[in-house]
Amino acid sequence: MNSIEMLRKINAMAEFNRWCGIEVTVAEPGAVEIQMPWRAEVGQYSGFLHAGLIGTLIDTACGFAAATVAGPNLLAANFSVNCLRPALGQKFIARARVVKPGKMQIFTSCDLFAVDAGEAKLVANGQTLLTVVSTP
Repeated sequence: MNSIEMLRKINAMAEFNRWCGIEVTVAEPGAVEIQMPWRAEVGQYSGFLHAGLIGTLIDTACGFAAATVAGPNLLAANFSVNCLRPALGQKFIARARVVKPGKMQIFTSCDLFAVDAGEAKLVANGQTLLTVVSTP
């Protein structure tokens, strides 16, 4: 199974990801792109994408990027998010990459773009430290 098939299967098993409408659009070793459409339920009181969903997209994209090099048994040990401007758009695209792979920890980085009227604007970025976990 190639990376995009693996990630699409994992994504389909995550009920929250399905509710969000997250779709894996690109997956190659060490890099991933996911997308999510705008809908009112993911907004906050001013009509922008809720910061919790911004964190969700960054965390998910980073985890998926790490999974392309280490497999799916990963947990986020730490992640940070920088909200750069109000996230307003018809859809949101998160592009994550592995910064440094390791046997026990994987460092990743992500940029989140809002797409409106065909124009993509950087709205947030973040980093995640993932821990490789063993399965029982």
